Amino acid sequence: MTSTFNAALSEAVDLLRALPRRRDNVPEARRAVARWRESRPATRAQLVADVRPGSPIVDYDLVLAHPDGGSVALTAPADDGVPWTVDHSTHWASGRVVTVDDFALLIQNALLTLRARAERDTTIQDELIDYCILSDLTGKELPPTQEELQQASDAYRIRNGLRSRDDMMRWLDAVGLNETAYTSHIFGLALKQRVRARIERETARDYLERHPAEFDQVWALWAEGPEDRLAELAGAPDPAEALVRALTGRDRISVHTAEGPALDLPEPLRAVPEKGVVGPVPHGRHHLLGVVRERRPADPSDPAILAAAGRAGFAEYMAERRAKADITWHWL
Repeated sequence: MTSTFNAALSEAVDLLRALPRRRDNVPEARRAVARWRESRPATRAQLVADVRPGSPIVDYDLVLAHPDGGSVALTAPADDGVPWTVDHSTHWASGRVVTVDDFALLIQNALLTLRARAERDTTIQDELIDYCILSDLTGKELPPTQEELQQASDAYRIRNGLRSRDDMMRWLDAVGLNETAYTSHIFGLALKQRVRARIERETARDYLERHPAEFDQVWALWAEGPEDRLAELAGAPDPAEALVRALTGRDRISVHTAEGPALDLPEPLRAVPEKGVVGPVPHGRHHLLGVVRERRPADPSDPAILAAAGRAGFAEYMAERRAKADITWHWL
């Protein structure tokens, strides 16, 4: 190599190491290389930028023309010393979906969570964040007992209809897991259930004291369907009786009845007083018309009431944790 090219190589290394590494500074880096190329036109220098997935950090290669033919590529990684062309297939975030408070959720666990999810009011994103928060909390727990593992496994198999070993083996094959991976999943699930149960116990009474009306025992009847049909029922002399008749008829509406905590009822019914009527009001994809037949104040000594308050307290706790968490999504 000529002394001129040696000098250009030395300058190129210094230039490459000094380039700004933020995603929004790539144009500035390209301008810097263009200015240097004007002073070293024989190098025909070209900057190659790699924008990391889900990261504001950028890595560069600087490609120079060799005086004897061909090209020379210079790489100056800013962090771990691994060239981005080598590191690309094993990118630090390539297996991650989201990181919450430094806890990383891997794609395998995320997919398993999505497959097993039930119909809930929360979004998929909230469920994944909750998974991270609970997993982080379980990291401070002692290992689960054999009883906890068995309870977690039994509950999981029942929820998924896995009544026999053959059922289990077919399910594992369908989701792409082996028995070792399933055991690991149950290990984490048992710890999450332990943490959840503790939070529910700790928050139940306080939540009940702050929101007693949510746990009033309510007997309600309601219908969901087109607004015009519900308006006809609402205009009847006795809307409750009209809904009862609709239970036995073939109609464009679906009629439901339930007795339990107000919190478990559709939202428009939760605060309705005894003998009160609400609707038709928008609800979900349709409209709702409801009647509260009876309403009794909650009994704070009732174990079922305390259990329901614990579930609500846990939901509130998780919502507060999500609001405070430092969240970075890696699937963008």
